[in-house]
Amino acid sequence: MATTEAGTRITLKNILYLTDFSEPSEAALPFVAAIAREYEAKVYAYHVLIPAVYTYTTPELATVGVEAQEETAISNMERVKSQLSGLGSTTIVERGVAIWPSLEGVIKEYGIDLIVLGTHGRTGAQKLMLGSVAEEVFRRAHVPVLTIGPWARSGLHKGAKFHRVLFATDFTNESLAAAPYAISMAQENQARLILLHVMKAPESSTTRKAIEDAESSAMFQLHEIVPPSAELWCKPEGIVQYGNAADKILEIAKAQGADLIVLGVRDARGHIGAATHLERTTAHKVVAHAPCPVLTVQA
Repeated sequence: MATTEAGTRITLKNILYLTDFSEPSEAALPFVAAIAREYEAKVYAYHVLIPAVYTYTTPELATVGVEAQEETAISNMERVKSQLSGLGSTTIVERGVAIWPSLEGVIKEYGIDLIVLGTHGRTGAQKLMLGSVAEEVFRRAHVPVLTIGPWARSGLHKGAKFHRVLFATDFTNESLAAAPYAISMAQENQARLILLHVMKAPESSTTRKAIEDAESSAMFQLHEIVPPSAELWCKPEGIVQYGNAADKILEIAKAQGADLIVLGVRDARGHIGAATHLERTTAHKVVAHAPCPVLTVQA
């Protein structure tokens, strides 16, 4: 698994690219290739072939349909393989009745350090804002997940490089577990690193001095996140804001022109984690609406 000691760069040896050959999956592929080159990682391009339900058909025709699906998937994987030319890569097409059981086995078998996938975006149901497969991966995976959503796909990413990395934290262990990834991504891309902490609005009775002390403390903690040994090409910038965590993360990401957001996510026993202020929906809202790719790291 990836190394995350403070002050050292993470090691990504094996990247899993989950694809269904759709437009969102295609949009994620350049990011897979770029990260693999930066970290000299191997890419496992993976597709789970779930047979369609053939109603009112004979077993013979159903078999023909399944074989046709498999041939199409293998053909599509050849195209993916060609786009990963020059990188160490393996393509995998497996039959399964559901995505997660097959995916979980691949994560363990190949020692996956990072999952990359494109999300389909809003479908009208809150629980399916990322697309059903992305939802399940986001909830269940215990390795970092990089999601490229519809808002991110409309942005400009030159060569799928990250130039401004936004790391949001509430200073809990869960959120700080993602710090090495934010620092490493900034190092590898020679990117500007923006550190954000969102505070709850102070009570009306809170004195000005208490507010200033809280802000100063938060700013100090932000700068303490990046160790002196980190080889960043520019000085990290700390930002302290008041308001709703998810809304502020999205607002700052847009205002700062961030092209990668990094969040730590609490393991909530199968439920979507919380990135800041331990709110259950924070990370989900950010991933669903972010103007750029989002890397979530589950502690």
